[in-house]
Amino acid sequence: MPRPTAAQFAYGSATVVVTTLALLLLFRTESGIGVAAVGTTALALGLLVAVRLPLPRHRGAEGAGRTATDHAAAARTHHALEGVGTRERVSATRSSASSSASADEHSLHR
Repeated sequence: MPRPTAAQFAYGSATVVVTTLALLLLFRTESGIGVAAVGTTALALGLLVAVRLPLPRHRGAEGAGRTATDHAAAARTHHALEGVGTRERVSATRSSASSSASADEHSLHR
């Protein structure tokens, strides 16, 4: 059984606390049996919330269920998108003559 994540602990604990307070205020129970029933119900609900929370995916398990068709489709998509988003870099350095001419041309101080 895998270890619970921090998110599972947080959501489960918050569920237990909020459920306990809500049920105690809702039923206004003062007997020991009523408080025990509310506590048990809150713990069960908190455990259910923590267990049902989706686990993070691992990169190794990502390709485990893929078929050859899935791999081929992914490769086609990768090759089709290979050139998208790439652009040539423009040199950030300018010659001093062109930069001083640009500064004079666009300067607010004339």
